[in-house]
Amino acid sequence: MSERIVTMLSAEQIAARVRELGAEIAKEYKDRNLVLVVVLKGSFIFASDLCRAIEGNVRIDFLGVRSYGEGTETSGVVQITQDLSRPIAGEDVIIVEDIVDTGLTIAHLMDLFRTRGPRSVKVCSLLHKPARARVGVNVDFLGFTIEDKFVVGYGLDFAERYRNLPFIGIVERT
Repeated sequence: MSERIVTMLSAEQIAARVRELGAEIAKEYKDRNLVLVVVLKGSFIFASDLCRAIEGNVRIDFLGVRSYGEGTETSGVVQITQDLSRPIAGEDVIIVEDIVDTGLTIAHLMDLFRTRGPRSVKVCSLLHKPARARVGVNVDFLGFTIEDKFVVGYGLDFAERYRNLPFIGIVERT
């Protein structure tokens, strides 16, 4: 059995929306210092493009997160595999995520970050898959709402493959 990737969102569609998100964020955080917390691994490509689209003072930090589960399912248990390198107390923080589906990871991170005393915490996600929601979370800056399909590319993977694709696609088995 082989696989092929069918394009859901083109590289051009993604680039245009990322520029718009950057402008929205820059407008809201004008004259304020901002910390983008990039959730690894899937968000690194999105965050790279997003930070370059934001005019103003931006600091970047990284957070490694793992959800235990088999294949494409999450158990909802969130493990921090790499913590932030600097405190976020008093800072305006945006959590940069590749996809919000169940909402469990973002809900956990929002609770965790609130204990660290930031000035504000918001969420920016490239993708949102509301059909999979198990908890309600607010996505303040959203790229695209998608249907309930397993997607890869632009940082998102399937068994650590396909992250390097410049578009978002659906894996089809042939």
